[in-house]
Amino acid sequence: MGSDKHSAGLLPTLRMDRVRTILTDTYPYPHEHSRHAIIAVVVGCLFFISSDNMHTLVEKLDNNIKWWSMYACLLGFFYFFSSPFIGKTIKPSYSNFSRWYIAWILVAALYHLPSFQSMGVDMRMNLSLFLSIYISSILFLLVFHIIFLGLWYLGLISRVAGRRPELLTILQNCAVISIACCVFYSHCGNRAMLRQRPLERKTFNWFSLWKKQERNTLLAKFLRMNELKDQVCSSWFAPVGSASDYPLLSKWVIYGELACSGSCPGSSDEISPIYSLWATFIGLYIANYVVQRSTGWALTHPLPVEEYEKLKKTQMKPDFLDMVPWYSGTSADLFKTVFDLLVSVTVFVGRFDMRMMQAAMSRVHEGDKQDDLFYDHLSEKQDFWFDFMADTGDGGNSSYTVARLLAQPSIRLARDDSVLTLPRGDLLLIGGDLAYPNPSAFTYERRLFCPFEYALQPPPWYKSEHIAANKPELPDGVSELKEYNGPQCFLIPGNHDWFDGLNTFMRYICHKSWLGGWFMPQKKSYFALQLPKRWWVFGLDLSLHADIDVYQFKFFSELIKNKVGENDSVIIMTHEPHWLLDWYWNSVSGENVSHLIRDYLKGRCKLRIAGDLHHYMRHSSVPSEGPAHVQHLLVNGCGGAFLHPTHVFSNFNKFYGNTYECKAAYPSFDDSSRIALGNILKFRKKNWQFDFIGGIIYFILVFSMFPQCKLDHILQEDSFSGHLRSFFGTVWDAFVYVLEHSFVSLAGVLLLLIAAFSFVPSKLSLKKRTIIGILHLFAHLSSALILMLLLELGLETCVRHKLLATSGYHSLYQWYRSVESEHFPDPTGLRARIEQWTFGLYPACIKYLMSAFDVPEVMAVTRSNICKEGMESLSRGGAVIYYASVFLYFWVFSTPVVSLVFGSYLYICINWLHLHFDEAFSSLRIANYKSFTRFHITRDGDLEVFTLAVDKVPKEWKLDPDWDGEPKHPQQLSHRRKYPSKWSASAGQQDPVNTVRVVDHFVIRKTEPESLSSNGAVSSNGSVNH
Repeated sequence: MGSDKHSAGLLPTLRMDRVRTILTDTYPYPHEHSRHAIIAVVVGCLFFISSDNMHTLVEKLDNNIKWWSMYACLLGFFYFFSSPFIGKTIKPSYSNFSRWYIAWILVAALYHLPSFQSMGVDMRMNLSLFLSIYISSILFLLVFHIIFLGLWYLGLISRVAGRRPELLTILQNCAVISIACCVFYSHCGNRAMLRQRPLERKTFNWFSLWKKQERNTLLAKFLRMNELKDQVCSSWFAPVGSASDYPLLSKWVIYGELACSGSCPGSSDEISPIYSLWATFIGLYIANYVVQRSTGWALTHPLPVEEYEKLKKTQMKPDFLDMVPWYSGTSADLFKTVFDLLVSVTVFVGRFDMRMMQAAMSRVHEGDKQDDLFYDHLSEKQDFWFDFMADTGDGGNSSYTVARLLAQPSIRLARDDSVLTLPRGDLLLIGGDLAYPNPSAFTYERRLFCPFEYALQPPPWYKSEHIAANKPELPDGVSELKEYNGPQCFLIPGNHDWFDGLNTFMRYICHKSWLGGWFMPQKKSYFALQLPKRWWVFGLDLSLHADIDVYQFKFFSELIKNKVGENDSVIIMTHEPHWLLDWYWNSVSGENVSHLIRDYLKGRCKLRIAGDLHHYMRHSSVPSEGPAHVQHLLVNGCGGAFLHPTHVFSNFNKFYGNTYECKAAYPSFDDSSRIALGNILKFRKKNWQFDFIGGIIYFILVFSMFPQCKLDHILQEDSFSGHLRSFFGTVWDAFVYVLEHSFVSLAGVLLLLIAAFSFVPSKLSLKKRTIIGILHLFAHLSSALILMLLLELGLETCVRHKLLATSGYHSLYQWYRSVESEHFPDPTGLRARIEQWTFGLYPACIKYLMSAFDVPEVMAVTRSNICKEGMESLSRGGAVIYYASVFLYFWVFSTPVVSLVFGSYLYICINWLHLHFDEAFSSLRIANYKSFTRFHITRDGDLEVFTLAVDKVPKEWKLDPDWDGEPKHPQQLSHRRKYPSKWSASAGQQDPVNTVRVVDHFVIRKTEPESLSSNGAVSSNGSVNH
């Protein structure tokens, strides 16, 4: 019992995520994972890389700087291409495709280059051996699985065997087996025996290294690791014996090559150690598979069921979605977003408006009597608290961070020498953009409802698939809305919610009753709330027009006339902050909203709150002689979406003719400017799916420039400066050729120029947009031409040194067939029989698989033919093969560069020109810097405002032990619980409850009769800052 308790307490304290990633089974059967074998192979590789190999490498370094610089460039490009995928979960996705792609192209390039023999690695032999063993393993295991399924179909084995294996799992296991055999061959070879000492077997005892008398030689043996390697190869992995010892298998094995001093008469009779190792691995796989599928649960779950379920529960983690990849070239969601936006703009804007239908469907058509738009059930509460957030529904971690804070019964903050306690709001206001990138059932459920339901669970009787036909659907025992004392939620739609014409918003907000544990009585997309102490909230729906419609204006204007008193205070909630966006775009929007505030409220609008910009900023009016139509302007769009900059809006100071000053900004202007630097350093790491588009664009720009046949003037220069001068002169000539003679490349240049011009914000003049667009285009075109010339120079160098364009197509397969019989003797004709039984499929698969690694050879041979005989000598199929092989390498070289150029463009624009505030920060996908605003209507009628923020959002979560340990009652509402949220941060010090802080605090005084001027406008801002 003691040990059980100790282990149970120890597990949560350890950082077990990496261990669980390796040891936890994704599939029901452990044998379907090859991760353990991969680890074993890696350890073996590290062991067999001996100091002797490294010493030989140092001794045999080629003095020709040309080859080593080529290696450095090649490996550098491949590293920068693969760097975004390092450490990501292996799964069938674009990321996994890129890993296999980079491995294929890199190996195909390296095995054609010299100097690898100095490291003791025969790249060509290992590659061809790997492919041969890989095809053989796949063929053998496929036959085995077919036979095994046939036995299951006949009822001869357990029903558990009926589960088909994953094809990807078979391929992974075959790859691991092949790698293991190649590692063994690289260091031990395929030696059959030592003829000079046929009866003597040299023995070696590993444990002799640790004998007392030999401890002094331990370091010496380590420095002579190759001797230890030879002893291990000859003792541990010695051949299993002669084929004559196994008469039944003599015709079904491959033999080892002779390894003797001097000539070796006769042929080998020893079974190949490579074959023995391969057969051992295949036998283990088959035995493991048969045992697992025959016994089922017992071996796959060695723990008792109760302990297994308990362990599984402790390892549970929330399945949150990542931040939306806005620059993804492979995301179907983004293409759907663009399509929905085009449809919304062309179909709905000006033609059909859901707000018009809502007005037509209202039960009562007379202004302030519309009970589905006006709610006064909160007006009699005392000491009222409510919250505001906006722009949630992006990354799961960031959205849950804010939702977890909103759900806490109270937030305790250390302030000076006291503790500040902020109770949970009775009302939650959400200011639009509920899910990104487009409104759909999937995005609303996974990006909006999922985090909120984890933070505050809905009631037990709630069914997510049910529609609320008659809202409000109150809990049992509550007869009217004002009697319900749990948290409530009111929401307005943002521009992203309107991309489908408000359809998803109506289904999930207006026709459902619960957002997690927050009750939603709302029936329409806009509303008016009467709060205590003569405070009001008007939630306006701006649609895609950035303004309210005539029916909405009529409702609020009549409400102001009939309900809002002269001394009342109104909070206007919109999705877009007109004051900042109009200043930035040099435009005027929201005329109806302005008319409502200036001519109807007449100074009673104390505060405007909005989202859309994903940062926090507050501007307060400067006291002046003129009227202040709005005292405070507050933007807080940090509810979960990516971060927006603040320094771009640092110069804003005018709105409605009044002067405003910035009282708070989060993040600060300096931090915002520093964050923008990430576009240069992190653009590709954050937006690796941008490769798909960027690489294709660069290839189109230089398509007409392949091949470059006249490069002698560059290679024949004597000095480095001469090389550079000739190189850039050739780049300029290529640029002129694109403009004067090419068709495909010129078309690509013109299209990219149009795109670059259109990408520049329209707030600039036509002249400035043209200049910026041309400079942007020139940066990309120059980079593409330089990369094209570097690739051509590399090919030309290899051709001149006869490393490429020497063997033609299928060079690797032809070479392997020529040396196969020497290294892997087959006196019984096993290969010929396999070829006959497979109708030639076996050698054909090996041949064409090896041909995939001859891409550089194909490219060089075709390039040489074009340079000698002209492009007309190529057939259409030959041209397709040539340009496809060029694209495979050029795409790898270009993707890091196109991201660097584009990221640098965004950085220059955002920090120097204050342009692209949306594009430059959406690329960074920053989940940190999240906040919400908590309001407190005091007993005196003042409005106290706290903005709470979390600088760093946790990325790892665990089951909250307090939530799990708290007793649960079947009908208890979650807001009554002390610990309402299911997940807490894995590192306790990073939990949002512990890291939240106040970034802004101010008080808006209630309106007194004497504070109104004769024209009804407030003459001072009536606020106190803290």
